[in-house]
Amino acid sequence: MCFEIMENFIAYNPTKVHFGRGVVNDLGKTARRYGNRVLLMYGKGSAVKNGYYNQVKEQLVGAGLQVAEYSGVKPNPVIDDVEKAADLGRRERSELIVPLGGGSVIDSAKITALCIANDMKGWDIITGSAEPEKTLPLIAVLTLAATGTEMNGSAVVQNPKTREKLGYWNPLNFPAHSFLDPEYTYTVPENYTAYGIADLIAHCLENFFGKGDSPLSDRFIYSIIQEALEVAPLVLKEPRNYEYRARIMWAATNALNGLTQQGKAYGDWGVHAIGHTLSFLYDTPHGATLSIAYPAWLKLHAGRIPERITTLGKHLFGVHTPARTIEKVRKMFTSLRCPLHLSDIGIDNSQKTEIVKLMNANRVTGRNYELSDADHLKLVNFMM
Repeated sequence: MCFEIMENFIAYNPTKVHFGRGVVNDLGKTARRYGNRVLLMYGKGSAVKNGYYNQVKEQLVGAGLQVAEYSGVKPNPVIDDVEKAADLGRRERSELIVPLGGGSVIDSAKITALCIANDMKGWDIITGSAEPEKTLPLIAVLTLAATGTEMNGSAVVQNPKTREKLGYWNPLNFPAHSFLDPEYTYTVPENYTAYGIADLIAHCLENFFGKGDSPLSDRFIYSIIQEALEVAPLVLKEPRNYEYRARIMWAATNALNGLTQQGKAYGDWGVHAIGHTLSFLYDTPHGATLSIAYPAWLKLHAGRIPERITTLGKHLFGVHTPARTIEKVRKMFTSLRCPLHLSDIGIDNSQKTEIVKLMNANRVTGRNYELSDADHLKLVNFMM
């Protein structure tokens, strides 16, 4: 694969980010600009337990908005929640959506907004059999630094019936506004904080291994990963430190808001496809699947793209071979206390066939570096 040219690109990001302590105090007056009937979506209890729900609800009600609520969005979001939320939004004649949560809630809200505005089914949209032309305004309130969905046009949802977990991108998906208060991440547990850091690093790597040569974008990638690795031990030790939470939150947002992709035709995203298989089968947290999959993917490609892997190692870790780079990546995820092997999450050899079979069925591959059925088996063996 050639990395000799910078690809043509369009830089586009319409999301207005409100970042810092207390920014949610402007949520009500911001939301009111987009309508009077709001659909509030959130997860399975942490937003309520930690008081964020009350603050958001008070803002919306205080601004005179009529609020319908859909709660219980799962951490690995499912299409059934999207359809149920869309049905509620239609009945309530919702004019905008406010998702309160992490990537799962915001991603679900993105597809829900498309369903309501176009009177379409969510899975038809995700699979491309329906093409939405409009959406409802989305105003996100973030509670987890990880996916970057708060400032991009992507969404990931799984379908238990088709046994797929798929990503979907549409410029309509960009939130109109996103509210990022680092204090809203204080109560994220240590393991999910670490998984979020693994996720943001993986987003950078997916674009690093994308199609095209864009040195400035690569420098952004190195800087974001280095920022994350510098702050990671600090935030894991002091989870209620505002500065550390703020730095990780902003790093995660910039890892997938277009900054690291400009000049590349697209990222690879093969590792995410592998991770989605594990999340679907075992409900494994997304970031944990990536820390398992990335060293295996690099090992598979060590002899195929040694120069590219070595370039990563040189700029990130000061090493000069694919083997040393892979070793450093493994140590990086170990330092985050993330799993490296399937056995670390309770998966043994008896389940290997199940994983390979689903990877084959869903044609798991990368956009830049294709994966064959034989590669799937090798990858699973490397992950064991």
